[in-house]
Amino acid sequence: MNQPIVLGIETSCDETGIGIVRGNELLANTLATSIDEHARFGGVVPEIASRAHLEAMLPTIERALRSAKMELSDLDAIAVTRNPGLIGALLVGVAAAEGLASGLGIPIHHVDHLDAHIAVDTLSNGSLSEPAIALLVSGGHSSLMLVEDITLGARVIGKTIDDAAGEAFDKVARLLGLGFPGGPELDQKAKMGDSESIKFPRGLSAKHDLVKHQFDFSFSGLKTAVARWIENEQRLGNAIYIPDVAASFQEAVADVLTQKAVAAARTTGVDTLLIGGGVAANSRLRSLAEERAKAAGLRLRIPPPSLCTDNGAMVAALGSLRLAAGRPATRIG
Repeated sequence: MNQPIVLGIETSCDETGIGIVRGNELLANTLATSIDEHARFGGVVPEIASRAHLEAMLPTIERALRSAKMELSDLDAIAVTRNPGLIGALLVGVAAAEGLASGLGIPIHHVDHLDAHIAVDTLSNGSLSEPAIALLVSGGHSSLMLVEDITLGARVIGKTIDDAAGEAFDKVARLLGLGFPGGPELDQKAKMGDSESIKFPRGLSAKHDLVKHQFDFSFSGLKTAVARWIENEQRLGNAIYIPDVAASFQEAVADVLTQKAVAAARTTGVDTLLIGGGVAANSRLRSLAEERAKAAGLRLRIPPPSLCTDNGAMVAALGSLRLAAGRPATRIG
């Protein structure tokens, strides 16, 4: 029996992602980004993002269909990100998805953005052994989630209380005069630096913090510490070697993320750790997670970098899993 073909639509932020899957086989993953339009503002502007989604939606769907060598009539279901994200951007995606589903007479599944970041791993690493702990890190989220059945949604057991990890990367990159988004540039600079040259703080890692915030994150203080260090060096007339700052900052972020993720797995008795979201593409986070997961006897799963950032494939993957599990479709209207 042929598995259903699902088209996924992702518009939670500044990228219009369209993915097509058959079961756990990725058939197409196309993307249109408005990042260049946001770069001059140093961050995503919601109104610009919404307009960009409107302009990119149909061309991106057409590119995905061509890539998969399919027609709209070949689709069996639509999946779309419903939350969380920028309200205006999400509405564009949902309207397009519901219009397609209604016109084609096929079911639609509204899905959670964070759950989709977990589900996308099945496209590269196969079926997910549940329960599992998922560490999701991006520009808007830094969350630890317990995954017992991804088709019913993962449960948040820890999250950021201020800046997300990706947001901190962007802000520190701006302090260093680097471009937006900051993650990729900081990662590249860090490869030339000494991660032990500057001792930046590890947020919510002290014993008294762990009592109330065992699995929560905080990166606002780290960002401020970087800013103060730069200001002090400039006041003293010292040259700032960007690679050392980048490497030390990146190490502080990766250290906290991986320590808490491994601790969550141990505490819950789970032996599988999955890492997803845009920051999961960071090379130091990936290597440190591999090192610590191995030491703790955990199975580590991380999608390839191309599936870590927001994309339509992750939405289609979750839609496909929901179909396979017999979950009810979303009613339109």
